[in-house]
Amino acid sequence: MAERYNYNNCKEICISNGAKDLIKVYKDKKHHIKQRLKEFENIHKSDDENVFSELCFCLLTPQSKAVYCGQAIKELKRSRLLFNGGKRAVRSKLQKVRFPNNKTGYLIGARNIFKHGKRIEIKKILDINDTFRVREWLVKNVKGLGYKEASHFLRNIGLGRNMSILDVHILKNLKRYKVIKEIPRAITKKTYLEIESKMRKFSDSLNIPVEELDLLFWSNQTGFIFK
Repeated sequence: MAERYNYNNCKEICISNGAKDLIKVYKDKKHHIKQRLKEFENIHKSDDENVFSELCFCLLTPQSKAVYCGQAIKELKRSRLLFNGGKRAVRSKLQKVRFPNNKTGYLIGARNIFKHGKRIEIKKILDINDTFRVREWLVKNVKGLGYKEASHFLRNIGLGRNMSILDVHILKNLKRYKVIKEIPRAITKKTYLEIESKMRKFSDSLNIPVEELDLLFWSNQTGFIFK
């Protein structure tokens, strides 16, 4: 792991990668980023339905606007369709989400895994002492969750420490700061873990926790801190 430095004594690699501007922006946004991550931690402390809803949000996000996905999940929760609705009823709430037919199937499939009787039970599989093992389990067992989506879910409930959410916004920034040479056309498990490791080393060199760097990159691209 790269040696950690304070902001004013950043490693030479940071300067060569033009990261001084990134550190300055981080100082400006640090409070808001940490506050957002604290809100994520509160989700894990809440009930199983809230945690499950966050998983479902992450199932909707691939190639779709996060804001629209958030709106869809909010309506599905409000109407209880997320927990009890049939395929057609759930599909009706995904009008602004891309690939609604596939994603309806993902939501119902996830519900079939975690619903026992009338109750959603998801928190019992979330081992806070081995979140990387939890990520592997999610990728293997929940259809529609790849490493990006599983990492996104765990980060959004406060358990994604040292995980990267390698969406297009993050990959563009990693290329910009020369952490990677090119954005890969397809990301296999091996490629994902290799890039995640490089991002972790880069964040260490900046003295910015990787989960905070992720939100910093995302907010720099979109103009706001969402989730």
